[in-house]
Amino acid sequence: MIRRIGADVGVAIYILAAFIMFIVSIPSWLLDVLLALNISIAFTILFTTMFSKEVLDMSYFPTMLLFTTIFRIGLNVSSTKLILTTGDPGNVVETFGQYVGGGDLIIGAIVFIILIIIQFLVINKGSERVAEVTARFTLDAMPGKQMAIDADLNTGAITDAEAKIRRDKIQQESSFFGSMDGAVKYVKGDAVAGLIITAVNIIGGIAMGMMRQGLDINAALSKYTILTIGDGLVSQIPSLLISLSTGILVTKGSKQADFGSVLVGQLFGIPRVLYLVGAVLSFLGVVTPLNPIIFITLGVIFIVVGRIIAGTIETAGIEDMTSEEEVAAEEIRQPENVNSLLQVDPIELEFGYGIIPLADVNQGGDLLDRVVMIRRQIALELGTVVPIIRLRDNIQLNPNQYIIKIKGIQVSEGEILFDHYMAMNPGYVEEEITGIPTFEPSFHLPAIWISESQRERAESVGYTVVDPPSIIATHLTQVIREHIAELLSRQDTQNLINNIKEPNPTLVEELVPKMLSVGEIQKVLQNLLSEGISIRDLLTIFETLADYAPTTRDSDILTEYVRQALKRAISNKFFPSNEMTSVVTLDPKLEQKIMSSVKQTEQGAYLNLDPDTSKAIMKSVQAEVKKLEDQGKPPIVITSPIVRIYFKRLTEDYYKDLIVVSYNEVESNVELQSMGMITA
Repeated sequence: MIRRIGADVGVAIYILAAFIMFIVSIPSWLLDVLLALNISIAFTILFTTMFSKEVLDMSYFPTMLLFTTIFRIGLNVSSTKLILTTGDPGNVVETFGQYVGGGDLIIGAIVFIILIIIQFLVINKGSERVAEVTARFTLDAMPGKQMAIDADLNTGAITDAEAKIRRDKIQQESSFFGSMDGAVKYVKGDAVAGLIITAVNIIGGIAMGMMRQGLDINAALSKYTILTIGDGLVSQIPSLLISLSTGILVTKGSKQADFGSVLVGQLFGIPRVLYLVGAVLSFLGVVTPLNPIIFITLGVIFIVVGRIIAGTIETAGIEDMTSEEEVAAEEIRQPENVNSLLQVDPIELEFGYGIIPLADVNQGGDLLDRVVMIRRQIALELGTVVPIIRLRDNIQLNPNQYIIKIKGIQVSEGEILFDHYMAMNPGYVEEEITGIPTFEPSFHLPAIWISESQRERAESVGYTVVDPPSIIATHLTQVIREHIAELLSRQDTQNLINNIKEPNPTLVEELVPKMLSVGEIQKVLQNLLSEGISIRDLLTIFETLADYAPTTRDSDILTEYVRQALKRAISNKFFPSNEMTSVVTLDPKLEQKIMSSVKQTEQGAYLNLDPDTSKAIMKSVQAEVKKLEDQGKPPIVITSPIVRIYFKRLTEDYYKDLIVVSYNEVESNVELQSMGMITA
C-alpha cells in the first residue's frame, strides 16, 4: 500500500514539474539534472518495450507518451528561457551542441535536421499508419475471437474462469490499440513542436545577442545557433528513442514473445540462408575488387554460424523428443491422474476420423459453432443451461460413424456420408430420386443419400435436403431434449436460483431453504423439463411453489400446481391459436379406477394397477393414438388434474411422445375436438 502511494506521488510530481517549468525559470544546474532524467526515462521506455513479452505489459504506454511529451516540452521552455536570457543553458545543452555537432555549426545543423527527418518522416509516419491499421483490424477481429472462446468453452478446452480472462484480454487489447492510434499523434506533434521551437530559439537568440549583449551578427549567430542546436538535440534524441519505442510496440508480430530472442531467431534461425549469404560474400571477395579480407572473413563467419545453428537445431529436436517421452511417462506414473479418469462428462459427441473435417475450423468445419447455437437454442426454448458438450474423435469408430453419450453411456448413434446430402420425402412428393437408402437418425424417418449434383433437383421437386453437419446437430439437439431433465443438477438449480434472487430477493429468501430445499426445487424443475415444459418463467414457478409449499412438499403435486400456473405457455406450445385441436380423453370410470389405485407412502404416491388393467389401458391408448397419427395430428390426451400425473407415469415407458395435459392447463379460448376415449 505504501509502495503504491509512493508511486502515485512520484508520477504526480513528474507531471507537476512539467507545469512548473512552464511558469518558473529554473537554474542551469537543475536543468542539467532534469535533462539527464529525461534521457534516462527515454532509454528505460525503449528497453522495456523491447523486452516486454506481451503488448499488454505496456498497457499504459499511451499515457506514458502523453506524460513524457509534456515533460519534454516543459524542458524545451526552460532551456529556451535560459538561452535567451543568460546565454547559459547548462552543461548538457552546451555539450550536445559542441560535441555531437563536432564543434561545427554546419555539421550540428545537418545532424539535427537528419534526426528530425528520421523521426518525423520515417518512424512517426510508419508508427502512425501501423497503429491505425492495427486498431482497425483488432476491432474487426473481436467477434471472431469471441466465437473462438465460446467454441473452446463448449468443447471443454477451457473453463469459465479462463474464458472470462480471455474475454477481458480481448477488451484490453482493443482499448490499447485504439488508444495507441491516437497516442502516436503526441509523438508526431512533439517533433513538429521541436522544429518550431528550434527556429524560434535561433531567431530570438540572434536578436537578443545583438540587441542586449552587443554582439555582432556572426558572433551571435555562432553562439546561439550552437546552443539552440544543442537544445534541439538533447530534446529530440529522447523523443527519437520514444518514437522508436512506439514503432516497436505497434509492430510486434507476436502477442507473447521476447522481442530480442524472437527477432534474432527469425533472422538467423535457418542454416541454409546463412550458408547462401556466406557463399555470396566469399564470392564477392574473391571475384570483385572489394576488400577480400573483409568479405571472405564475413562469409566464413556466416557459414560457421550456420553450421553451429544446424547442430543446435538437431540437438534441440532430439532433446524435445526425449523430453516429450519423459513427460508422457511421468504423466502415466502420477497417481493423481487416475482421479481424472473418474470424471464423467455430461454430454459427449464422439466421431470417427472421417467426420474430423466437420469439426476442424481450419478445414472449414462449423460443427463447433453449431454446438454453441444448440446451447443457445435450448436455453431460449427450455430455460436451462446445457452442460458443456465434449467433442472427441474416436479411432475405434467407423470413419463416418458418431455416437452420443449421456454421462458416459451411449444413448444414440448415427452415420453420415461425407460430401453427400440426406434427402427426405415430406410425404407428398411422388417423384422418386435415386440414392442410397438410409434412415434419418433423430426420428428414424426413411431417407436417401444423394450427391451434390442431385441436391438442386431434389429440392425443386419438394424433398427436404440437409447437409451432414445439420444432421449431426439436429440429432444431438433431439438427444439433449430427451435427457435434459436428468442433466439438470443441483448446482445448475442453485445457479438458476441465484439468477432470480438478484431481482427478487424477497421471494427466494422466503422459499429457499425455509420451505423447500434445492433438491426439492430441482425435482419440480426436472418434472417440467421431462415433459418438454420450459422453465424460463422461473418467477411464476417460484411464486407458485411459495404459495403451495406450506401445504405439501410432494414434488409431484407441486409440479401439477406449477403446470396449472403455466397454462398459458402450455396452451401456446401444444394448442395452436385459431385452430381446432384434436385430442383424446379418458373415460371417467377409468379415471376413478386410477385414483382408487393410488397408494400413499412416506416416500410419495405411486400407482398400483393390476397387470390386466394396465394391459387393457395400453391397448386402448394405442388404438386412440393411432387415429390421431393417421390424420397427422400430435398424440394429445386430456385428463382431469388429479389423474394427469399418474396417467403420464403409467404410459411414459410405452409412449414417450404422448402428451398428457389436464383441463386446468388449457386456456379458455382453446378449441378442442375429442377424437376418442381411452377405456380399460
